[in-house]
Amino acid sequence: MEAPSVTENSSTGNDHDQEQVLNHGGTGSNPEINREEEQELDEEQVRRVLQVISTTGSFWHSWDKLKNMLSFQLKLVLSEYPEAKMTIDEQNASLGETYLELVTRLDEELHCFIDGPPFTLQRICEILLAARSIYPKLSKLALALEKNLLVTSTLTACTKPYPEMMPDPEPEKASEAAQPQSNSVQNGIEPTPEGDKDEIMTEVEADIEEMTMDMDAFQEMVGPSEANSTAAESS
Repeated sequence: MEAPSVTENSSTGNDHDQEQVLNHGGTGSNPEINREEEQELDEEQVRRVLQVISTTGSFWHSWDKLKNMLSFQLKLVLSEYPEAKMTIDEQNASLGETYLELVTRLDEELHCFIDGPPFTLQRICEILLAARSIYPKLSKLALALEKNLLVTSTLTACTKPYPEMMPDPEPEKASEAAQPQSNSVQNGIEPTPEGDKDEIMTEVEADIEEMTMDMDAFQEMVGPSEANSTAAESS
């Protein structure tokens, strides 16, 4: 079944068109499937699932179901920005495109992932849970989401038991989280700041230099033969 086409008004409000995108997934996805799936979703349920993902970096639901949850939250968050209520001309001036085009484009990028969610899933959930506190402007939010959706690597579902109780992520920590940190958690490696790396290498080089100076001084005091016999006894 072909998705219904949507027309835009040039300078008047577009509440009907935007509501259609919010409820049915835009022109890039199957409206029949989304209608059935989204009837089973509610905002609180979706937030709880995304909070678990943002805290653990793992997911347990089927990708098709989780994809609909992300799409639901994406459209809900975008609709809360003032730009969603602007006229078409105002949206073009502010965003470089209409609100309808923006929502459809981001939703289509999300639905491009077939086998699993992008490896940036944790960061995407963090953004969608605290978007207004992190990005006051819709244009900034759109850039952040697009950056995290324009990847190719995907994640697989977690096989460990689903956590029964998970605390709500702190908004401050969510806003400070960066993408490289998420990648490090994926590989099980804690990142080391560049400044700490330089400091560690300086300390190691200093220790090696000190050990070399001590050995030279020792050889001058006892002579090469005695130094060799001492080294043999120590081994």
